[in-house]
This record gives sequence, C-alpha cells and structure tokens, in this order.
Amino acid sequence: MKRREDRPQAQPLARAHVVIAGRVQGVCFRYETQEEAERLGLAGWVRNLPDGCVEAVIEGPRDDVERMVEWCHHGPALARVTRVDLSWDAARGEGPGFHITR
Repeated sequence: MKRREDRPQAQPLARAHVVIAGRVQGVCFRYETQEEAERLGLAGWVRNLPDGCVEAVIEGPRDDVERMVEWCHHGPALARVTRVDLSWDAARGEGPGFHITR
C-alpha cells in the first residue's frame, strides 16, 4: 500500500477567462480552440465577439489550463494574435465538455 505522501497530488482546478485580439475571426479559431481544449480534457466555451475578438472560458487542472492559454497566444495557423487579455478565477465546475457558443 502506498503511503499518502507517495501518492501523486491532484492538481488544483483553475478557470481562465481570455479575450483574444487580432486576426482571429474567419480563421477557424473557435473550432481549433475547441479541438485543443478537448485534446487537453478541458471544459468551457469559446465565442466570437462583435468587435472582432474571440472570448473563451477555460476550466480544468491548472497546468492544462495554462497550456491552453499559451496556445491562445498563437492559435491556428491562419490566425495572427496581437493581444491576449487574461484573468484567473476560482473553478466553478464548468462543463462537461468544451463548446462553441454564439
């Protein structure tokens, strides 16, 4: 039997809210964000904003959310990200799954 200190610690959950600016609409940003989030096993949503930005809420283990936020700094191949506004919050139990919303 493993001792408590020998067991891996569960990662704390985190919630990130990002607004991505640049050439991020019309380049499959939402679709590829959903694919990447699902690959990482994250929950949340992504949507286009009227001002041309993309907004997303990403929730899951902190390390994986940080990977997703880093991905948002470049996005899919045709995107040209100029700015990512990021705020952190306590996880709220978003999910299940990662969805494209309107």
